[in-house]
Parts: sequence; C-alpha cells; structure tokens
Amino acid sequence: MNTAPRRWRTSAHGFNAMLLIECPWCGPRAETEFSYGGEAGIVRPPDPDALSDAEWADYLFNRANPRGAHRELWNHTHGCRRWFAVERDTVTNQIQRSYTLDGTAPEPGTGSGTASKLTAESDTTSRIGSGG
Repeated sequence: MNTAPRRWRTSAHGFNAMLLIECPWCGPRAETEFSYGGEAGIVRPPDPDALSDAEWADYLFNRANPRGAHRELWNHTHGCRRWFAVERDTVTNQIQRSYTLDGTAPEPGTGSGTASKLTAESDTTSRIGSGG
C-alpha cells in the first residue's frame, strides 16, 4: 500500500505549483487569496430579451478558452476584495501583467481605498457620508 500523499498539481520540478498573482493594490499574493472570475472582456448584450435561447446560452456559457495568451478577471477575495484583470499564458501559467479594470494604476497603500487620487476634503466627506 502506498502511503505517500497524492500530488494533484505539480510543476516540472516535482513540487506543488501555485500561482503568484499580483493584486494591483496589495502586491503579489498566493492564488489561494483570489477567486477566478472568468474571461475578461465579455460584454453583456444590450437587449437580452431580444435574444433567442441559443444566443442567450452562447453568451452565458461559451468562452474562447484559448491555448496561450488569455485575459481573465480575478477578485482578491481574502484581501482588498477588488476586481482586476490578469493577462496569463494558459500553457505555461505565467502571468504577464495584472491591472485595474479601468486601466489606471492604483496609488501605493490603497488596498482598501480607491484607485483614483482623493483629496483630503473628498476623503473626509466620503468617510462621513458612508458612516465610517
């Protein structure tokens, strides 16, 4: 009887492989902190009621699933809880880059803040208005 632990995902070097995903706000983190959100760039149909069942099913379920470069959505579930996009090679699992959905670079240390620059006055107003 083999008592060795089972290896589910291994790299070419024989050890368990895990993605290191760079959150635009929090920096590099283990993939266990994130939730995969699917293919990036999927646009909702402007009038879903006008679609046939087959067209609606195509929108809901069919994705490109390319071999190679791919854009994906990720959520930093166990961190800042923000959505962002990642460009990843599906063959090598190498991540080329990660970026905010609006394309702006977040300011350092804004893991739970906003990506845009706030003035001291607007920051105070937003905290008062949000009850915090």
